[in-house]
Amino acid sequence: MRSTDVVVIGSGFGGLSAAKQLAKSKVPTTLISATPEHLFQPLLYQVATGVLDPAEIAPPIADVLSDYETIDVVQGYVTALDAQAQVLTYETADGPQQIGYKKLIVAAGAAQGYFGHDEWADRTFSLKSLDDATTLRAHLYDCVHAPLNDQAAHTFVVVGGGATGVEIAGQIRELHDRFYTEVPATVYLVEGAGDLLPVYGGRLSDFARVTLEEAGIQVLTNAFVTDIADDVVTVSGADGEQQITSRTVVWSAGVKATPLAAVIAEATGCDTDRAGRLLINPDLTVGGRADVFAIGDMTSLRGYPGQSPVAMQQGRHAADMIRGKTVTGTAFRYLDKGSMAVVNRHNAVVDAPFGVKLTGFLGWLTWLGVHLFYLVGFRNRVAAVVSWFRSFAGSDRPGFDQLTLRSVSKASKIAPSKSSSPTISSSR
Repeated sequence: MRSTDVVVIGSGFGGLSAAKQLAKSKVPTTLISATPEHLFQPLLYQVATGVLDPAEIAPPIADVLSDYETIDVVQGYVTALDAQAQVLTYETADGPQQIGYKKLIVAAGAAQGYFGHDEWADRTFSLKSLDDATTLRAHLYDCVHAPLNDQAAHTFVVVGGGATGVEIAGQIRELHDRFYTEVPATVYLVEGAGDLLPVYGGRLSDFARVTLEEAGIQVLTNAFVTDIADDVVTVSGADGEQQITSRTVVWSAGVKATPLAAVIAEATGCDTDRAGRLLINPDLTVGGRADVFAIGDMTSLRGYPGQSPVAMQQGRHAADMIRGKTVTGTAFRYLDKGSMAVVNRHNAVVDAPFGVKLTGFLGWLTWLGVHLFYLVGFRNRVAAVVSWFRSFAGSDRPGFDQLTLRSVSKASKIAPSKSSSPTISSSR
């Protein structure tokens, strides 16, 4: 059995930040990743709508960390933890493997949550992984090439009015308005709260709603999905019940912990919340273990949002305690550097520190700059700039270049409807 000083589970923003921080002190580290790439998850919706190619947001994790001599990257799924013996078991292509550690940082992210309706997972599209994005991309490409009288193919329902929901709804509408102008499309955005982007509130939420509605998107707030079956989405709200006929439901309304969270909780005696997330200690340790840290979306601490800046700061904090740059047991404090979301082409909202709030084109330019800064790898930045220029300044969708109508028909997740019934019916 091999061993190392530190094992980091997960190659997302939190895990990557932790590993890089440990490398500053040349701490021997093994990073275990379930996928071969580092995924820039905030841009998955642009892959799904053809703005970016998958490779532009998912560089190989081994390449990203190739300059760090003390970091070893292996691909596998962690299946068991013996916290007392400090041994992890993980599954690889060659079978199960074990590794011993002195310190462990778990940054395995979260999965899509369906509020008790797990059966909806097979009836909707999510945006949590690269496979999710490419599957949705193929399906959307198929939909825009469907016959004009196939209304179910040209009607789209996005559930969840947070950043991901707003961004994907805006891009789906723009996909038809600018690139497939002959295709009539109807887009519904369903949000249970009274505002879109509820964590922003005020004029930023108002701007997002007005901008989307002016683009032709049907925004339904204070509304909840109560059923999804047979290409029909049932939505209940203040105006009664609506049944929307649609072949495309994009779900971005909730998260839950991955199965690994339960493994960690059982091994360390850590409590979990209703979504299965680990209720970690203030110093990011887990349960009664001072040698196990958990960070990012799979955890719950002081109501911090499940966003990449939180995971990155937590990863660095845990690593600094391990390498002796921060006193062991120091409570983590999140420095909020702001949030942002794209509404549609040339429009974004930015909630920056010190009360700075930006909307419209200035917000969009700020969004571009920040995301270019955080994109990993020079080649990825250059490729993204070229694709953004082709998509936002020109009239192209570079991410669709590799698709053909035949391959998309095979990849489409849901078979075409046999009828072209009216798109929506209402009852009170």
